[in-house]
Amino acid sequence: MPDKRIGRGDAHRRVSTFRSLLVLNTLLLAILAAVTFGPSADAQSRARGHYTMVAGGVNGSTSSAVYIIDVINQEMMAVAYNQNTKRLEGIGYRNLAYDATARTERR
Repeated sequence: MPDKRIGRGDAHRRVSTFRSLLVLNTLLLAILAAVTFGPSADAQSRARGHYTMVAGGVNGSTSSAVYIIDVINQEMMAVAYNQNTKRLEGIGYRNLAYDATARTERR
């Protein structure tokens, strides 16, 4: 019948493994707390937009464009479809809030 007593080497190895796991869990908990309670990203401060799309012509071009207006953030972007690459390409961007304040300052 084999002897089921634990030797000193086995007990020391178990305590060492337990301490290592305890240190690792403490470190992971500290990292989780730092990520959770850390500062938020600035990109998330932008308000969710309300969009309106209007199709129209482009001066100096035979192709048409789609004007996408974000009413909440007061921004506009124009895109056109490229037949060769079969992709939408950006034509231009305007910050309507900036344009409105710049126009009132010029008067």
